[in-house]
Amino acid sequence: CLDRFLKTPIRNRAAIIWERDDGRYVTYTYQQLYYEVNKFANVLKKNGIKKGDRVTIYLPMRPELPIAMLACARIGAIHSVIFGGFSAQALKERIQDCNSKLVITAERGVRGGRIVPLKANADIALQECPSVERMIVVRMERRLYNVVLEPERDVWWHDEMEDPDISAYCEPEWMDAEDPLFILYTSGSTGKPKGVLHTTGGYLVYSNLTFKWIFDYRDEDIHFCTADIGWVTGHTYIVYGPLSCGATSLMFEGIPAYPTPGRFWDIVDKYGVTIFYTAPTAIRALMREGPEWVKKHDLSSLRLLGTVGEPINPEAWMWYHTHVGRGKLPVVDTWWQTETGGILITPLPGAMTLKPGSATKPFPGVVPSILREDGTPVGVNEGGYLVIDRPWPGILRGTYGDPENKRIKEVYFTKFPGKYFTGDGARIDEDGDYWLMGRIDDVLNISGHRLGTAELESAFVAHEAVAEAAVVGFPHDIKGEGIYVFVTLKEGRQPSEELRKMLVGQIRRVIGPIASPDKIQFTPGLPKTRSGKIMRRILRKIARGDVKDLGDTSTLADPSVVDDLVKGRA
Repeated sequence: CLDRFLKTPIRNRAAIIWERDDGRYVTYTYQQLYYEVNKFANVLKKNGIKKGDRVTIYLPMRPELPIAMLACARIGAIHSVIFGGFSAQALKERIQDCNSKLVITAERGVRGGRIVPLKANADIALQECPSVERMIVVRMERRLYNVVLEPERDVWWHDEMEDPDISAYCEPEWMDAEDPLFILYTSGSTGKPKGVLHTTGGYLVYSNLTFKWIFDYRDEDIHFCTADIGWVTGHTYIVYGPLSCGATSLMFEGIPAYPTPGRFWDIVDKYGVTIFYTAPTAIRALMREGPEWVKKHDLSSLRLLGTVGEPINPEAWMWYHTHVGRGKLPVVDTWWQTETGGILITPLPGAMTLKPGSATKPFPGVVPSILREDGTPVGVNEGGYLVIDRPWPGILRGTYGDPENKRIKEVYFTKFPGKYFTGDGARIDEDGDYWLMGRIDDVLNISGHRLGTAELESAFVAHEAVAEAAVVGFPHDIKGEGIYVFVTLKEGRQPSEELRKMLVGQIRRVIGPIASPDKIQFTPGLPKTRSGKIMRRILRKIARGDVKDLGDTSTLADPSVVDDLVKGRA
């Protein structure tokens, strides 16, 4: 990502622009980033890290995060980035799973003006992590409270980097293509996180090529991916994809609506952003605030929009295209997973006809199929299981701590032997375009008919009163599975029996009588993680009436939402 550009004019180009929560910013050119990465690679070596060691990175969205990642890669250490919003318990489990030798954290994080006590969380986690020998701590500019360093274990980042014995050059470790690059933890069906393992050669090739082609990368582009680097989208499309192409990547410390719902658009105009990549949940949240915040901004620098993380409903797609894209810009609706390393199904801008809500076609070289339960191919517009028939460069190589790959074989290659089972449902229309239907456990079986929750939710959100909807199944005596809908309304709209009847009528019109909801619960909010994902496991339990043990809610952005949902159960 760095050395290859040092003898080209790209060395003086901004590699990373960091927009802070408070609106101030810092820029690193490729040359500056190279020096920082080399120095920190030497800091890691000074602190006993060598090729193959695991390093846990528990940082907010600050430049030290990609610097630490690239420094690990330079010396062959395996980085494991943990989202800064995770609790001490979640951090502990992930450190223990991969036996990290060193942890990198900060005094605190800041998101939307709110303080996140990272060092305090790390201290609690490390009480039960005997493998950790050293913790490097990033000091904040403003000292809000005293952070106590543990003698013999903790050191300050700045002290280590300013050590006169630390050289500004670190000889890179030679790596084989299949040597591990990083571990990234993702949700497991058992509830225990699994450490997805990506390797050096294949992952870098795939992140580079998908970034270049899908975002139609051009020299001088400013790429703004709004994800957190703690998730795979941030790994691939903030760090490795853009930087391996010599692009300028903008990383953002804050949240979309702080201090106002115009924050994203302020950033686009401030830096002349050309490529904007965000999640449908963020788009829907901004839709709820109305288009006025978008209209206040110029946005003329934008030339490409993208979405990631979940299927986007056509209404949100059209709002995004019409208001943010001024009705002119292409929207690349991308489908992929932590396990895939990069995007697998997506439009290529300018080369394909776009359809609101469809991810369109597979990326070149990706060979998917949609199968029935018995393994036979589905017909046109018939929902089924999405599988990938052949390997691609970015595919996961295993989960950490499972050298026989038993878990991988069981989860991904058992249901349809020889094919990668995505766990997602999809259909192909008459033009050969792919429509994602959400997770298989989000595909409902109503009287023998498979209905995707994404499709149902799109139909609800199409109603002018609805801001967001989440659909889950619950046991039904006659139909086998009933449809339970949680609905949040737009500002100024109130729940009523009349509105409930209108929504039922809308669903019957848009999808058909088979999709008539059995229960509709109006609610002021949905249970979302800090990355914006709806925690459907909780909604399913509430829908079933199983409210005594809702499991771990510590990763929710607002745990109090759960109490409101339980009280308001339909």
